[in-house]
Amino acid sequence: TFHTKALVIATGGLGRVYKTTSNGAVATGDGFALAIDAEIPLMDMEFIQFHPTGFYGLGVLVTEAARGQGAVLRNKDGERFMEKYAPKIKDLAPRDLVSRAILTETQEGRGIDGEDYVHLDLTHIDPTIIKENLSEINELSKNFMGIDPTQEPIPVAPTCHYVMGGIPTDENGRVIDEEPLKGLYAVGESACVSIHGSNRLGCNSLIDLVVFGKRTGKSVSNYIKEAEWPEEPETNDFLKEHIEEDGEEKVHEIRFELQSMMTEKCSIFRTGEDMKKALEILNTLKDSYGKIGITNKEKVHNYELKEKLELGNLLKVAEVIIHSALARIESRGAHYRNDYPEGDDENWLKHTLIKQNDEISIEYKPVTITRFKPEERKY
Repeated sequence: TFHTKALVIATGGLGRVYKTTSNGAVATGDGFALAIDAEIPLMDMEFIQFHPTGFYGLGVLVTEAARGQGAVLRNKDGERFMEKYAPKIKDLAPRDLVSRAILTETQEGRGIDGEDYVHLDLTHIDPTIIKENLSEINELSKNFMGIDPTQEPIPVAPTCHYVMGGIPTDENGRVIDEEPLKGLYAVGESACVSIHGSNRLGCNSLIDLVVFGKRTGKSVSNYIKEAEWPEEPETNDFLKEHIEEDGEEKVHEIRFELQSMMTEKCSIFRTGEDMKKALEILNTLKDSYGKIGITNKEKVHNYELKEKLELGNLLKVAEVIIHSALARIESRGAHYRNDYPEGDDENWLKHTLIKQNDEISIEYKPVTITRFKPEERKY
C-alpha cells in the first residue's frame, strides 16, 4: 500500500496478451488492470495495432524504413503481393492493411513453406544503402535470425505493437471518469488522450512521451504543491491468498492458452462467433487461474508470485479487449471484423468506455471532429 498525494500510472502496454509482440516482457497490462480494479473506465480498448513486419517467431520489429528504402514483401511464389491489396502505394500501405494482407496470404496457403510468415526482400537494394541507412535492421537480422539481408530475404509476420486505447485522460494527464479524478494521472501507452484515434501513425507514440509526458509532469508537480495529504489507506494483504494457494495449475500453461486464444480469435481478423468463443475460453482460464499453486512462499523477490499476478492482469485486460471488440459491429482502423467489414460513421463514430463492476458495462461518448472529417481510405 502506498500513501501518496498523487499517483501516475505509466506502466506501458499490454502486448504480452498475444503470442507475438514487439513489447518487452513487462507489457502485461498492469496499469489497465489497476484501473479495472478501481472501477475506472477504459477507453477504445478494441483498437490494437499489429505491426506487419516483425522478425518471425521473435516479434522484434523490422521498421518501415526498410520498405521506405525499397524492400518488398513476397509470398512463397516470389510474388510482390501488396500490389493486389494497395495498387497505388503497395508495400508502403498503412500497418493495418499490410498486416491483414500478410495474414490473408498465409491463411490462403501462400506463406513461405506453408508456414505463417512471408519474406521481406531487400536483396535488390544496394548493400551500401542497407549497411548505412538500415544498419539496425542489418545487425538485428544477422544477430537474431542468422540472415544477411543483403543476400537473402527476412522471414516476417505481424506482431502486436501498440494499443490505441487505455485509461482516459485529459491533455494534462488527469484520469477522467466523467470528471477528472483528484490526484490520479496516466501517461504513455497506458493512457488514452485519444490523439491516435483508431489507428496510430508511425512514430506518433513519441507524442505520448515528449508532449504529454511533460504536460503530465508539470500538472502533477503543481497539484502536489497545493494538495493536502489524504487519509492513510488501510493495508490489505492481498498477496496472502495467492501465496497460500496450493492448486496444481501452472502459470505458463494458462498464459500460453490465453495468448493463443487472443491471437486466433481477437487479433488482426475478428468475427462475432470467434469472440464469443474467446469469452467462453477466457472464463475457463479464469477458473484455472484460481487454482494456481506456487512453491515460493516469500513476499519479496518472488518471481513465481510476480508471474501469477501479471497473468491475472492479462486475463482482466483480455476480457475488456474482447468485450469492446465484440460490441463494435463495424470495422474501423486497427479493428477489423470479417462479419462487418465496412465502417459505419452513422452508428459507430464514437468512443467505447468499458468498466467492470460486478459485471462488464459499456457506454459510449461522441468523437469530437475538428479540422479533418473521417473519409474512406483508398490505396
